[in-house]
Parts: sequence; C-alpha cells; structure tokens
Amino acid sequence: MDLLETLPETLTDEELRTVDAWWRAANYLTIGQIYLQDDALLQRPLTPADVKPRLLGHWGTSTGLSFVYAHVSRLIRHTGQRTVYLAGPGHGGPALVAASWLEGTYTDCFPAVTQDAAGVHRLFRQFSSPGGIPSHASVTTPGSIHEGGELGYVLVHAFGAVMDNPDLLAVAVVGDGEAETAPLEGAWKGISFLNPARDGAVLPVLALNGHKISGPTVLARKDPAQVRSLLAGHGYHVLEVTGADLPGMHHRFAAALAEAHRRIRAIQDAARTGTPPDGLPAWPVIVLRSPKGWTGPGVVDGVQVEGTWRAHQVPLSGVKENPEHLRVLEEWMRSYRPDELFDAAGRPTDVVRANDPAGDLRLSATPHANGGTLTRDLDLPPVADHVLAVEQPGTTRAESTRRLGEYLREVYRRNPETFRLFCPDETNSNRLGAVFEVSDRTWVEATEPGDEALSREGRVVEVLSEHNCHGWLEGYTLTGRHGLFATYEAFAMVSASQTVQHGKWLEEAEHLPWRAPVPSLNVLLTSTAWRNDHNGFSHQGPGLIQTALTQRAAVSRVYLPPDANCLLEVADHCFRTRSKINLIVIDKQPQLQYLDPAAAAEHVRRGAGVWDWAGTDDGGSDPDVVLGCAGDVVTMETVAAARILRERLPKLRTRVVNVVDLMRLHRPGDHPHGADELTFRELFTDHVDVVFAFHGFPGAIHQLVHGRPDADRFHVRGFIEEGTTTTPFDMTVRNRVSRYHLVIDALNNAARLPSGAADLKAWCEAQLRRHHEYVVEHLQDMPEVRDWTL
Repeated sequence: MDLLETLPETLTDEELRTVDAWWRAANYLTIGQIYLQDDALLQRPLTPADVKPRLLGHWGTSTGLSFVYAHVSRLIRHTGQRTVYLAGPGHGGPALVAASWLEGTYTDCFPAVTQDAAGVHRLFRQFSSPGGIPSHASVTTPGSIHEGGELGYVLVHAFGAVMDNPDLLAVAVVGDGEAETAPLEGAWKGISFLNPARDGAVLPVLALNGHKISGPTVLARKDPAQVRSLLAGHGYHVLEVTGADLPGMHHRFAAALAEAHRRIRAIQDAARTGTPPDGLPAWPVIVLRSPKGWTGPGVVDGVQVEGTWRAHQVPLSGVKENPEHLRVLEEWMRSYRPDELFDAAGRPTDVVRANDPAGDLRLSATPHANGGTLTRDLDLPPVADHVLAVEQPGTTRAESTRRLGEYLREVYRRNPETFRLFCPDETNSNRLGAVFEVSDRTWVEATEPGDEALSREGRVVEVLSEHNCHGWLEGYTLTGRHGLFATYEAFAMVSASQTVQHGKWLEEAEHLPWRAPVPSLNVLLTSTAWRNDHNGFSHQGPGLIQTALTQRAAVSRVYLPPDANCLLEVADHCFRTRSKINLIVIDKQPQLQYLDPAAAAEHVRRGAGVWDWAGTDDGGSDPDVVLGCAGDVVTMETVAAARILRERLPKLRTRVVNVVDLMRLHRPGDHPHGADELTFRELFTDHVDVVFAFHGFPGAIHQLVHGRPDADRFHVRGFIEEGTTTTPFDMTVRNRVSRYHLVIDALNNAARLPSGAADLKAWCEAQLRRHHEYVVEHLQDMPEVRDWTL
C-alpha cells in the first residue's frame, strides 16, 4: 500500500472486516488470559479443570484499549506514522499482551510463547500467575513504556516521549478513573510546552467507560458539554465518539481518528514551514464513551454487568463451581468466532494479520518503547573547564550549583536534541541559570513584553509541578534521551512515588535481555533542609534519600558532594550511567570549598575518603575517634568540630572521613558500590567509635552499616524533624548536629580522653547557650560561626 499523508475517514468493507477481526482476537485472548489454564482454543467443551484456580485480572477496560489499538494500527498502515501507545488504565495489561502476541513481537521477545496453539496455552497460563507475568502493562510487555499500575502518569510520560522527537505520535489512553488523579489533572497542560516545529504530538484518548472498581467516575457522570468545556479550556479541540453499536462504533472512531491525525499534521506542517499559529495550537483530543466490559456478559445471575462497575475485574467469578457461569464463559468466548481468528495450528489468520503494520512500525515493536536502542551517549564538556581553584581547604566560599549550571550550559550547547533540564520554576533560584545563555524556557502560550527567556524554541522546561517535571523526564529517558530533574529537596517528596515506580520499572527491565538500558533518571535536590532558613519547616525535609534507599541495589544511587568540584565530577559520572536513579544532594547557597580539582576527582572516584588535612590522625595507628560525614552542611560542621578538637584538645587523635557516594557504606554483597571489608576498615577502623554527621535521617546510616564490624559503634546525628524559620546554624543546633554537639559526642565516645576534655565539654555547652541567646537578640548567627573558615 502506498503511504498517505493522512488517514481516510471512511472504512472500506475490507478494512472493517480486518479491524474488527483483530479486535475480536484481542478480546478473546484477553479473556483467555484471565480465565483459562487449558483448552485455550476451545477445541472441546470447557470443563471446570480448564479454569485457573485463581481468577485475576481486569476485563472492564481491556476491550476499549484493544479497540483503540486496532484503529491506531490502521492509521499506521495507511500513513507510516511512528507511534507509541500508552495505556493509562494499566489494569488492561492482558489486552496489551494480547496485542503484542498478535503482532508477533511477544514471540520475538519470549520465544517460548510461540505464535501457535502451544503458545496460546502458555500465554494464558502465565498471566498473573506464579512464575508468569503481572496483570499490568508492565516492563515485560513489548511496546510499553508505561505500566499504569499507579494511576495518573500516562500523559506526562506521553509528553516526555515526544519532546525533541518530531516524527513520533504518542497515543495516550486516559482512563476515567485515572482522570480523577491530581497528576493527570495537571498533565493536560503539556500542550503548553510542546513545540510542533521540533517536537512530536500527543493524542489523548479519554476513555469514559463510566466506572471505577466499585462506583461511577466523575467525568463520565458530567454533562458532555461540561467535559468539552474542561478540555477546550485547556486548549484542546474535542472530538467525541459515543456508543456500543457495531459496526457503527468502528466507523465513528475511524472518522474521529482520521480527523485528529489530519489536525496534528496540519499543526506540524504549519509550524515546520514557518507559519505557526499565534499562541497555542488547538491539538485534538478524542473522548471515547463506550460501556465498561464492552462485548462481555450483559447480565449475570440476574444482575446487569456490562456497562457497570461489576465488569471491572472478573465478571464471572464462580466459573469453577457454577455450571451456569462456565456455560456463559464458553458462550462469551465463542461469540468472538475464534475459528475465524485462529487457524488449525492456532496461528492468527490472514484477516487478523492484515491489520498489523510492518516491522518496527508495529506498536509493540516500536524502538521508541525500547529507548535504549536509540540512545546516543551525551557529548559532555570537560569537567576541567568549569572547576574552581581551591588553594586551601575550607577557606573560600562559592555557590556550587552555579558551577553546575555553567557545566549544564555546555551540555545544552553540545547536545541540542538529546538533553533537557526539567525544573519547577526554580532554575535561577537553584543557581542553574547559565543554561539560559544557550536556551530559553519552553513556552508556547502567549508572551508579554516583560517576559524573559521564553520562546517556542526554548528547551529548558519549567512548570510548577513536580509530577509533570518528573514524568516528562521519565518519558524522555525511556525513549532514549538524557536529562536532569532539579527541585527543592523537600518537594521532591511530591513526586517520590513516581521515583519509586520508575525504579521498579528499571529494576525489572534489568532481567529482560531484549530491554536495552536507558539513560538514568538524574535528580538534583537543592534548596535543602539545612538552608531553607527563610521558608521554614514546610521546606525542610530530606525524605527522598530514605525513599531511594528502599530501591534495589541495581538501581539506587545517592551522592552527597561536599563542594563544587565534587559536584561537577558526580554530575559528569551520572550523565554517563544507564538505568539508574541518581540522587545528587547539595545546597545552592554559598558554601565552603574543600578539594582542588584533582583531589575532587579522586574523592568521587573512591566514593569516600579520609581527609588527612582535617583530622589529627597520624596514620600510624588507630585514632581515638572517627568523625564521619555525608552532606555539605554537616561536612562543614564536622570539619569545624575537628578543628575545635585539634585546637582545644590537641592530644586527642581524630580522623575525618567524608562520604560522597552514600552506597559505599553498604556491604559489597548488599550493593555494587559497597566498600569491601579492607577499605571500610581503612576508613572507619573495625572497633573505634564513629560520630557520623548525616544530611538525612539518622536511621539511614544505621541501615547502611548494618552488618559491618561492631555497627553499634556508629553514633549518627542528622535531620530529626526539628525545623522552623531560623538561621542556618540554628538548624544544625535544633537537630543536634552542630559542631558543638559533634565535639560533645566525640568526647563521650572517644577511646581515651586527654586532660581537658571536661572543660571542653563545658565550653561547648556554654557556646550552645550563647547561641540561643544571640540568634534571638541579633536575628543572625554568631560571627565566629557565620564567618567561620579553616
């Protein structure tokens, strides 16, 4: 067939026959996955033994997903449109598995699931079963970049997938239950950041089948005019398809999809030929109203099922025990006329296959859903071009993230199509504003004379939504590009669940040889708990570190660079990694700088090290106490505490250990970055007490060092949920991790105490009392703290 620019609105009789046959085949396979463990192709009457002992899965949304999938495949066959399909109602997983099996991709990825009767048998038995596959459109589903387990993210993934991807169309099916979530409500704004000259297109299909698991959905019960107004208010051109009649629904949806594609092409052609419309283009959205459980059992045990919440999961739950339910199940499956859909060997018939696009145009075979196959390494600038000169440790201050911004500016310059920064309206606030020397902010809405760095051509993405930023970056990396999500540390918890879900995806993908590694999800946490002194307690929380520690070791990484040169080395490393979640935690405020470029590079390479210049350990024997630290502010407090001990108690031997790669504290068997026993002993000894100052919650360090020699010797100070609007140093005092608290801890836990220890402890307690009085009277920290350097 010659490819056409747009899709014909009218289905021919032959097209109707093949689209409908493909849809019926997908529905048949979906039901079989939920119910059957034997007699997959109904070669004899069903018996209770043919039914699985545990009936798991979701029928209600699956038929609508397959309906849209069948018609999008027709679109691709006519136009050659590169397309990725995202199923927001992830419970429709069996429909997507069925689709990939029909297209042959499932067998390519899992050769044991052959495209014949034996393969259908295996396909059915494995679904939602021990040793099998999940019930969602999970990472095991070819063609999927969106599981849809936790609802709300289908549109953000779709918009991220098409940014800088001009030939890609993302068809995103939004379930009407999902449409009630906060992330999805915010995600409609994605078109305000989509440049039709450079980006691809997202076609949302709002699938209103009317019901959630046990009740109605909001948008399905609204007057259709209100739904139209809602979507039109976001800037969409609304197309509607409503009904259950066949073949009428096929004809109406085919016409709507053709119009939607024609509008998308017109918007893109205008923008790419230099005649874009003023303001936001009216991108199409399709509202599909069809019954929940469409084509399934209408009435069961005298109760209406099709078109109600009762069709959500398993419409016939008593099939093994109830002969009538078993009869209805067989009648239901035979209603799709499987003898027309599968030949004697169990292969899809020619009329079914005729709906499949060719090669990697198949939705389940698109390389955009296996983005690692498309990934190109970033062209990264030399770190040496952006480093700070450090003459002596701890004597000068600088904004570390400002140096990172200058580095990112060059990353943008060198990678104009494969790198983006996503940030909730805080790029300048987080000192990354140098990127605006190369790129404006992405903005397709109207502009006003006072606006700065806003344009359609901009590629720095700012929107005041952590969900959008996080999700757009996920879609961007899963389709093979690189990026960074920068946000205030406390508000990374807004999207922490997305971090967890993405981590689960990466963790499972590692076990699938056909899934190519994708660029890592890099998250910069700044404006941290310790320096949000004007915003106060609401902005003070390091919780995402704790969340990251729960992820599997194959994926999770946490870096706490203490200064600018270490930050640059960490960022350079993270941008080179694949299939990781990299948390980089550092504040944006001026801070002491410790390591020259060479020392920083070596420190980051090792992940942790002894800072000989900070302690009094002569290296010839064990110290009396080890002062450990991880995090910029607490590192300064640790170095200051070591200085106090050196000056006021010079005979006490101290060792200062700074940790930049938090996972070095793990045992090697628990994490690939874990330090071996010899290295750990060289850092912390195997018996000397360790006073450890940590950026996050103290329990994290205890978790990490569990199983290390005499782990109880670690005495950890960190954030203990004490915060308010106060001075920077007062935050450390309130959380008992100030230099004075660390000195007292060192004295309380040292192996031996030289003369003068009691006096020093009393002095520290007096300093804490003086601090409390000083900050209340003077509204700032004491000069010896505020202006302290080594």
